[in-house]
This record gives sequence, structure tokens and C-alpha cells, in this order.
Amino acid sequence: MKYYVVDAFAEKVFEGNPAGVCIMEEWLSDDTMQKIATENNLSETAFAVKEGKCYRLRWFTPADEIELCGHATLATAYVIANYYENNVEEIKFQTMSGELVVLKKDELYEMDFPSRMPEEFPLTDQIVEALGVKPIETYLGRDLMLVLEKEEDVQNASPDFSMLEKLPDGLGVSITAKSNKYDFVSRSFFPKLKVNEDPVCGSAHCNFIPYWAKRLGKNEMVARQLSKRGGTLYCKSSGDRVKISGSAVLYAIADLQIR
Repeated sequence: MKYYVVDAFAEKVFEGNPAGVCIMEEWLSDDTMQKIATENNLSETAFAVKEGKCYRLRWFTPADEIELCGHATLATAYVIANYYENNVEEIKFQTMSGELVVLKKDELYEMDFPSRMPEEFPLTDQIVEALGVKPIETYLGRDLMLVLEKEEDVQNASPDFSMLEKLPDGLGVSITAKSNKYDFVSRSFFPKLKVNEDPVCGSAHCNFIPYWAKRLGKNEMVARQLSKRGGTLYCKSSGDRVKISGSAVLYAIADLQIR
């Protein structure tokens, strides 16, 4: 079975967020897909099967299946557009989060995702201790979203991952702040999914975009994830949806020997 590794939200290899992608003719068992994702040990491995004119898409972390993943969706669209359906301009995915549409616009892939403005959430001593810096605002959606005072606080944060893993609320923890060069910056941590820091987290921007659109008074923004690899996301708030665009680069093609 062909297996692709694509650096998403990247303009060159070794930046952005690497995702594994398997385009299959039929589904493997859930157990086998989970074992592949665990063996790959990337933050996400995507599996897709064509169903009519759409693709059914699923995402697995090294620990579990997840309901939404941005960078692996971008990576899957890149693989389909470059290796399975040449000249395709629109790819529709059926997922646990509903239908997701990706448009190919020159070198960018624009994803249409649900807008998920998180709810205000009380700050706890446990959160402050785990993060190592005190947020100025705290929100909870699927993940904890913590707004920090300045960009340098995001860049320099050194959380205790074992403590983040024990936080009772949120699947992951994302931190964000207003930026001087970009509109906003962020970092994302998922120790509960055996991913300490996700290099570029597209799904977290389903929270960031509506928050920063309201805070900054603008619907189109450029965001930067400040992980060691780094990645740039072009963001747009559009009612109950958000548009997240980025480029992608192929790192590897391999053959999986699983039978």
C-alpha cells in the first residue's frame, strides 16, 4: 500500500506539520489503521477511500482516532491533487465533522472548516502551573484555548507536558497572542494523544479564527504557529465557517508491508 508523508502548511521540507497519507481502495480494520498510525508516530495519519465523487476521510493520532484534523486534510488533498486526480480543483471529504471542501488555488489549498468559538472558562491554578505562564483569558472548546499577553510569551512557553496531560478539561491545549509581524501566533500541545507539541494545528484555528476576527475587527488574517518547525496559515472568518489555506510539500513516498 502506498504511503505518503507530506509537510503541510510548509513552503519547503522540514517545516510545517508532517502528516502520513494513505489513499486506499477499501477500508482496513480500525485496529490496523491505528497500528499504522502508531508505527508512523506522526501527529496524524490520514486514511481516505473514494466514495462516488467524494472521499471518506479519517484521521488517527498515535493514540486514537480524532474527529477533525486540519494539516492532515491539507496533506490528503495535496496527495489526491498530485498523484490521483490531476487538474482537480475541488475535493470533497466526508468526515466525522461533516463535509469538508478543499479548493486548490495555485500553490495554496483552501480548506472550509466549521467555526468553533470556544466558551469562556475559569482559569485554575493547575492550568497556570502546567503551562508555566498565566493566561489573560481562558476558553474551552474541544481544547483549552489560552490567550497570553504577548507574542514572546507564546514563543518562550515551556509547559510541563506530564501536567498538561493530567488537566481534566480539553483534549489539547492551545496558546495564542496578538502578533506584530502576523495577525496572531499560536502553539498547540496534545500530550493526551501522545503528541507533546503539534507543529501546526489546523483544527485549533477553528477556535482561533472567530476569536481573533472579533478581537481584531477583521475577517482575513495571516497566522503563524511558533513551533520549532513553524508554519503559516491564511485565515478567513465566514459566518459559521472558517477558511484555512496553506501550501504543502512532499517529503516521502513509501510502500507499507502490512499483509
